[in-house]
Amino acid sequence: MSIQHTRRGFIKTLGGSAAFAALGDITDNGVDPGERIDKAQSVPIAPSDKIRIAVIGLGLMGFGDAETALKLPGIELAGACDLYQGHFDRARELWGKDFYLTKDYAELLERKDIDAVIIATPDHWHAQISIAAMRSGKHVYCEKPMVQKIEQGAEVLKAAVESGKVFVVGSQAVSSRTTEEARSLFLKGEIGEIDLIEAVHDSFSVTGAWNYSIPTDANPERVDWERFLGNAPKRDFDPKRFFRWRNYRDYGTGVGGDIFIHKISPVHHVINSLGPQTIYANGQLSFWKDGRDVPDILTAILQYPATKSHAAFPFQLRVNLADASGGRSFTRIVGTEGAIEITGNSLIIKKRKLSKAPAYGGWDGYNVFSSKQQKDFVKWYNEKYLAADQVKIQPFENKSSAPPGYDDRLDHFAYFFNAIRGGKPVVENAEFGFRAVAPVLACNLSNEEKRIVRWDPVNMKLDV
Repeated sequence: MSIQHTRRGFIKTLGGSAAFAALGDITDNGVDPGERIDKAQSVPIAPSDKIRIAVIGLGLMGFGDAETALKLPGIELAGACDLYQGHFDRARELWGKDFYLTKDYAELLERKDIDAVIIATPDHWHAQISIAAMRSGKHVYCEKPMVQKIEQGAEVLKAAVESGKVFVVGSQAVSSRTTEEARSLFLKGEIGEIDLIEAVHDSFSVTGAWNYSIPTDANPERVDWERFLGNAPKRDFDPKRFFRWRNYRDYGTGVGGDIFIHKISPVHHVINSLGPQTIYANGQLSFWKDGRDVPDILTAILQYPATKSHAAFPFQLRVNLADASGGRSFTRIVGTEGAIEITGNSLIIKKRKLSKAPAYGGWDGYNVFSSKQQKDFVKWYNEKYLAADQVKIQPFENKSSAPPGYDDRLDHFAYFFNAIRGGKPVVENAEFGFRAVAPVLACNLSNEEKRIVRWDPVNMKLDV
């Protein structure tokens, strides 16, 4: 499925963009307001259109995803799978003492009364469970990143195509109204051709650095450690590795798979990109020297080739989990005529144009001309350039924000469920997910091997 086709289905079906009033006509992208998801959320659902879901992995994302999904009409939670008894206890507190729970995801997938699953496990389980779920006839919402290893991408994509099931990657910013607004502005040519893109995520937080609280009852009797390891290297029980798995490459994908992916995914949607050709990354472990084996600082430069959708440009990425200034997070798409900056669910567009005539004065050689030469220069200048071409064009800036309390993850789930009901395409499908995650994993590879990684964005394979 082409990105263009996916986009058309997305707009026609779901109306994911809201035209921010502050931007007026600039953001009129032709979406019927009646199709917008915020109105669709309140539409009654017939019993025959109810969707029964289950969650595989009841960590922070698993519980959060379940809570979000249940806010939408016609969604029922039928069960969950996890490997820590304490998560079972919490699930029963929330959903009743008879709520279906299992440690075996295969057992859950055999149930005929479950239509779709949310996969919110550690990264090293994403591909295996996604493939098994689709082959079992389940629709899949898989948390980002789609896969832990590049070679797994093609298999997930194959399973999605062969099964015909809806598959969505859970990088919710792709469905954000802010992202859709940025896309509308870019496609209208409001910032001209892309010069470069930069994305930054700096923070200085214990939990932001994945050092989540470990329960006092974390022991082999309460945790199914062997099942958690799966195909990862065998080792003795370690509660840090179980509850802080993002800190270890055996189970996670580092700041690339946790944060870079959230920057790359929406950008790909905004500009219709297939991905970069070359990737170079460099990182280090600067502050969080707590036994983890992934960097807390990672920088990368991804070079994107020119396509029918955009000019060639470099994409600069940085994550710093040791920024004692407090940190910041933003994405800037810089063009020849302006720039779009996205921070959370807010957007700023800035537009500047140079006058047709070159300027003189200021920090310029004109100031060291002799008095006579300055007069001669001004005379020559005024004869050569029309007055209208000498006028300095005033900069334009406008800001917009999504409504208070807006949750892009709710929109992302709404698209997923509407696709299941209507059989219509989604944006962040398996192909999109692979195109987004491969550069991220290539960043990790580049940092580990200290070399440039070459990627074929058309055929989606390493170019060796």
